[in-house]
Amino acid sequence: MPPDSLPPGSPPLGGFPPLSAERIAAGVRARELRAVDVVAASLARIERADSVLCAFAEVWEEEALRRAAAVDEQVAGGVRLPLAGVPIGVKGRAGLRAAPARALIAAGCVPVGATSVPGSGTHWQTWGLGAGGRTVNPWRADRTPGGSSAGSAAAVAAGLVPMATGSDGAGSVRIPAAWCGVVGLKTTNGRLPSADRTGLAAAGVLTRYASDAAAYWRCVRGEEEGEGYPSAPLTAVWSADLGFADTDPEPAALAHGAALRLADTGLVRLVQLVQLVRRNSSLVRLEDPGPAWLALRAAPGTDPSAVRDADRLRAENDRRLAALFADADLILTPTTPNAPHGHDGPGDRYSTALTWAFNLSGHPAMSIPAGFDSDGCPAGLQLVARHGEESLLLRLARAAEAAEAARPSYPERERESPA
Repeated sequence: MPPDSLPPGSPPLGGFPPLSAERIAAGVRARELRAVDVVAASLARIERADSVLCAFAEVWEEEALRRAAAVDEQVAGGVRLPLAGVPIGVKGRAGLRAAPARALIAAGCVPVGATSVPGSGTHWQTWGLGAGGRTVNPWRADRTPGGSSAGSAAAVAAGLVPMATGSDGAGSVRIPAAWCGVVGLKTTNGRLPSADRTGLAAAGVLTRYASDAAAYWRCVRGEEEGEGYPSAPLTAVWSADLGFADTDPEPAALAHGAALRLADTGLVRLVQLVQLVRRNSSLVRLEDPGPAWLALRAAPGTDPSAVRDADRLRAENDRRLAALFADADLILTPTTPNAPHGHDGPGDRYSTALTWAFNLSGHPAMSIPAGFDSDGCPAGLQLVARHGEESLLLRLARAAEAAEAARPSYPERERESPA
C-alpha cells in the first residue's frame, strides 16, 4: 500500500469495533449499549482517519451527541426505534433534507456528518472533495473511491459509519460501492422522492453488510425484504458488456466468479443468452445508453433532435429489457468496466458504462463485493431486477454474503475495515 494509506486492521476506538447497523441497534434497544457511546466512538474514528480519507465535508459532533442522548432517552422511555443509535453519514451538505435521511433519523439513526461529493469544477466521474481535500479510496489512497457518493462509500468501507445515504444518477452509488468494496443499492426510479428534475436519479444507500441495506429499505419504504427464498432457483443472465461496453478482463473475471458463486448457493440459475435468443434476438444486446443519458441530463435548451434520438434509444432499450425480464429474473454484470483509476481522472473512459442504462430504464440495481484485483482494489458484481423488486435483490445479496463468508478461502480483509 502507498505510504499515505490508512493502516489496515486498526484497533477499535472507544471499545466498539465497526459493528453492523443491526447489531448496534439491537444493543442499544436492549440497553446493552448506549447510543452516546456508539456515536462517540464513530466520531473518534472520524477524527483519527478523516485527515487521510477526507470522506466528510462536515462533521456535526455536538449535534450528533445531542441526538444520541435523545435516542437513549427514548429507548429508556420504551420507544422502539428500529435503528436506535446507528451512526450514519448523509450524502452532501444538503443530505439531511432528503426524505430517506429523515426516515432513518425517525428510526433512531444519528447523522454524524455530511459526506463528500465532487466539489465545484471537479469532474463528476472522478472523486469527492472533503473538508481536508480530495477523498481517497480506503484500500489505496492513490486511487479514487468513485463518485459521486464518494465520501459515503469511503466512510462505510473504512468503518467510520456502518451506513451512509447516497443518490444514483448514473451509477453514483454502485460505482463507489464497487471500488470501495461495500454494498450499494440503487432503488427503482420514482419509488422514493428525488429532487432530480430529469428523473434519472434514484435514492440509495451504502453499507458494509447486505442485512443493513435491507434495514435501510424497511425504514425508508416500510417494506420487509421478504422471508425465505423462492422454491425454484431464480434465472439470471450474465453479461460482461451488455452488448456495447469495453469491459476490462480483470473486473469481468472477478464479477463472473462472484456470479458463479451466487449460482452455487442454489438460489440462482445462470442461463445463456442464446437460450433466450431463440425466441427473441433483441434480448442479446442493449444500445449504448451514453448519448441518451447525456442528452437527457443536459440543461434545458438541448437540441430537440438530440432529445428525440435519446427518447428513441431509451424506448428501444426499454423494449429489450422488458423482453429479457419476461424470461429471466435477473441481469448480472460487472459493476464497472474498469478498476479504480488514479486521481488524475478516468481519461476518455466512462466508468458508468454498465450502470447508467438502468438509470434510463429505472430498474433497481445493487453492487455487491466481488473480490480484489491484482492491484489490491475491490471490484463489484451488479445485480439488476425488475421494477419494484428491491426485496429480491436484498435477499440475494444476503445469500451471496453468507456464501462468501462460508468459503474456506474467504479473505479476512473483506470483513475487516481497511482503516
